Amino acid sequence: MTVEMIKKIALTCFVIMLTMPHVGGVLAETLVEGESAATSTSLASDTKLSTDNALIHDDSWYKSEQISGKISVGDFVVGPGRTELELKPGQTIVKEITVTNRISDNRTFKLEVEDITGSSDGSSAVGLTGEERGPYSIRDYISFPAETFTLKLGERARIPVTITVPPDAEPGGYYGSVLVSTIRDNGSVDVAAPRSPIIARVGSLFFLRVSGEALVEGKTVEVSLINDKWWYEKGPIQIGVLYKNTGSVHVNPYGELTVKNMFGEEVGFIELEPWFVLPSSLRLREITWDREFLLGRYTVVAQINRGYNDIIDEVSVSFWVLPWKIVGGMFFILFILIFSLRAFFRTFEFKRKGA
Repeated sequence: MTVEMIKKIALTCFVIMLTMPHVGGVLAETLVEGESAATSTSLASDTKLSTDNALIHDDSWYKSEQISGKISVGDFVVGPGRTELELKPGQTIVKEITVTNRISDNRTFKLEVEDITGSSDGSSAVGLTGEERGPYSIRDYISFPAETFTLKLGERARIPVTITVPPDAEPGGYYGSVLVSTIRDNGSVDVAAPRSPIIARVGSLFFLRVSGEALVEGKTVEVSLINDKWWYEKGPIQIGVLYKNTGSVHVNPYGELTVKNMFGEEVGFIELEPWFVLPSSLRLREITWDREFLLGRYTVVAQINRGYNDIIDEVSVSFWVLPWKIVGGMFFILFILIFSLRAFFRTFEFKRKGA
């Protein structure tokens, strides 16, 4: 091997060593981007962002991006479902909601605000008040840069929502919904969308609490069986937890249900995630419990945290599960057994008398 060849080999190895950190840096950057993409995918329900995540629209008041993957035709998605925030009087904040168009190309959407209220009988979580003001109206506190926008098929818009609390606002809760509805463009040819005159509306709830002294009060009224049914032939068992909010702000109660059989043994456990109850309203939380074989008397014990001051309510209800086929079969066998014993003893006494 000549000296010239040795010099060339050494020079080549030196160049490779210099380029190795750069390659490592590129690999590390790719891994970080992969983690970010995975996180974005986990936040989406049935679609994912494009890998390049490029903005396709920015006209200074909202931004949008194109989603990839399978796009279900026929609906649109609004998120998040609920936004909770606490502001001081005179404070302003901007939040975002997302609107994803999965209906058709060049679909126009409209934004509006309506107040919401709770239920007086627990039948529903919220109710829209329409053009009327709710008891805890938020409509004057919410605004948008514009009321309409147009999206392509598979486009997701990030809409800024401004919440402004007046300086003289009273402490307490204010509740409403940002409603997104879709309307048809006169100049668009819409083949995929259904030709129904009904305009779909999807809402994103806003729960605002203005700082200051407010009444936080509520309790668990009862745990009951849906439709007041106390006897079942088999599962599943429909259970309801009724909570009453008598305060001026919403609360988020949570807790657990324990099911015990007639011998006091625990045979079922259900953890209840927090659910909201609006001020001056009732809300029924429905739960379904079931297991493979049920027979006898059972007791449901509910331990519900009121959602403030760590106060826990304990309420209970009992029910019976008697499968008529099994019970009927048992009574039939018992009847045959008693009848056979009586016939045997009668025959035995007849033989004794004959002897």
